[in-house]
Amino acid sequence: MKQKKRLSAFEVCLYLVFGVLAAVTLYPFYNVLIVSLSNTVTSARYSPYLYPHVFDLTGYRAIVRDVYFFKSLATTLFVTAVGTSMNMAFSVVAAYVLSRKRLMGRGALLGAILFTMLFSGGLIPTYLVICDLGLDNTVWSMILPTMISTYYLIIMKNYFAGIPASLEEAARIDGANDAVILTRIFVPISKPFMATFALFYAVERWNGWWEAFLYINKKDIKPLQIYLRDILVSFNTQLGSQAQSVMTGGKVFVQSVQMAAIVVTMVPILCLYPFLQKYFVKGVMIGSVKE
Repeated sequence: MKQKKRLSAFEVCLYLVFGVLAAVTLYPFYNVLIVSLSNTVTSARYSPYLYPHVFDLTGYRAIVRDVYFFKSLATTLFVTAVGTSMNMAFSVVAAYVLSRKRLMGRGALLGAILFTMLFSGGLIPTYLVICDLGLDNTVWSMILPTMISTYYLIIMKNYFAGIPASLEEAARIDGANDAVILTRIFVPISKPFMATFALFYAVERWNGWWEAFLYINKKDIKPLQIYLRDILVSFNTQLGSQAQSVMTGGKVFVQSVQMAAIVVTMVPILCLYPFLQKYFVKGVMIGSVKE
């Protein structure tokens, strides 16, 4: 039988320190969940606390009864699904093209792309371009302007450039073109890499609000993050009975509704991590070891 390794005093101290840091980091999220399951009176009387003294789902009922919650959820799901798919498709193709040394003008293209990391067109010119293209008050204003992340593109390009050239040469001998090489060779052997950046893009799409805040005025197509912002702002500035009854037609505990909205907008994207966890560790280590 293998003898169990005894922990040294230093290792025990490390576990204690990092355990405390983990608890301190996680407690704000846990507190949001507890407050969402309680009510304002209980929160004021027992705060801070570790469990809901009065179990109350008023906040969640208020969210579910609001028709705009489901509309904003549908918008966010569409933007996340379609936006992430387009992000990955365009980024992967662009990265593959830029990683090929035989590309004419490759240096100039890379320089122009890197230039966009330091300088932008400005807020007002960008807004005018979006309006002139007719993208304002449409979900595409949240997708097309952020089609490719320059930072992610550079990392993808460096990764593809590091794949052994012998794989491409063998495929070309068999008559494969660039499209076949990318889709049947490079992409299949890059699953951890693809999953990691797909997760990054999905999180950015889910949490995106700036483009919607600028370009969308229609309440029916505002994303979930703008819906959350409206709840936090409106419930903080309008605490009268008329404002409190807008969503439920009755008594509403303001803080519970706010915390419930935060939980509802946070949980779906967290559900992605268990499915991509096996790829995530490998993906984030890409490029960390140089031979």
